[in-house]
Amino acid sequence: MLNIPNLLSIFRILLVPPLVVVLLTKFEGKEWWGLGLFLLAAVMDFFDGYLARRRQEVTRLGTLLDPAADKILISAAFISLVEMDHSSGHTVVPAWIVVVIIARELAVTSLRSFAAAEHLVIPAGFSGKVKTTVQIISIALLIIYNKLGEFRHLAPISLWVTLAVTVYSGVEYFVRFGKLILRGEVK
Repeated sequence: MLNIPNLLSIFRILLVPPLVVVLLTKFEGKEWWGLGLFLLAAVMDFFDGYLARRRQEVTRLGTLLDPAADKILISAAFISLVEMDHSSGHTVVPAWIVVVIIARELAVTSLRSFAAAEHLVIPAGFSGKVKTTVQIISIALLIIYNKLGEFRHLAPISLWVTLAVTVYSGVEYFVRFGKLILRGEVK
């Protein structure tokens, strides 16, 4: 059960508290430390799934841990970014956007849990993979917002793109699942 992919998922979860502390503490270079911790966790996200499939070590624990680690990391990073002190004196990440993003994550997780109880699997779709990639890019840019100089405008733009892709992806999951219900595949 505790194979390398599952250990990577657990380690990603364990990286969340240090990431939050770094993002919310004032010290010189915190953006670079935060970016490093966040990208380390994001790279591990790729490798845990890749290794599980490549080594044929896909486990029930892993299928629960991996998406949980994703949601915990993304949610903690976005919540921290709402509170993160930026030299501009204004909030770069509005709380309402973070609420929408986290609500989508919880709604799709609930949808998948319901489907699993009905012996249906709702696999990650293409839009879900795009959503995760866009979220990672956006969070990375927002962490180093103060260091982007003339490219600073990219961070808020990436946040709006993330919001749109996240909402689209959530709607797509519910439409797809609704089709299963309409076809009578779910009681």
